[in-house]
Amino acid sequence: MHLKQAVIAGVLLGAGALGAAFYLSDHRAIAQMIGHGGIHAHRHGADGTGHDEAAMPGLRGLDATELESEELAVMFRNFQTLRREVDLLPNGIRTVTSATDPDVMAALISHVVGMIAWVEEGRDPQIAIQSRTLDIFFERPDAIETEIEMTEAGIVVVQTSDDPEMVAALHVHAAEVSDMAERGMQAVHEKMMQGG
Repeated sequence: MHLKQAVIAGVLLGAGALGAAFYLSDHRAIAQMIGHGGIHAHRHGADGTGHDEAAMPGLRGLDATELESEELAVMFRNFQTLRREVDLLPNGIRTVTSATDPDVMAALISHVVGMIAWVEEGRDPQIAIQSRTLDIFFERPDAIETEIEMTEAGIVVVQTSDDPEMVAALHVHAAEVSDMAERGMQAVHEKMMQGG
């Protein structure tokens, strides 16, 4: 799989000026500049008393930056703002994901672009809570074709493969992500209890 620069640029340009800044700088660093202090302003609840999920070991990885872990924390803490649609294709998936909160949407875009880049590079971030379903993605990155697009409905990702095992993994992982978007960290805890 080769995630072409033009595809990334198209997604980011579709996100407007924010997207261009995303692409030209570190695509994660821009998240710090969004809203009222960006991600760092959300380390605690709206009243300043929430639990700092970015410091939780489960959101950290052996090959993930602090900002990448913070993006996960933003999405988990605000999962109620996420909206997700999934179409299972015979050879893969088509997902549309968005957030009603602009800061969560920025974290979402950064995470999706970053995750696809990780897979393309075969670079497993080894985040403690990540599903074992992802293993095959990092082991066989050339078996996945990915297209991403930014639309009014949200960030659209189409991933396809000629490898039946990869298609099965894409279907399973899409369901796992949808469950996390619907139930947050509770979905992760249950999956980990089941050994997944």
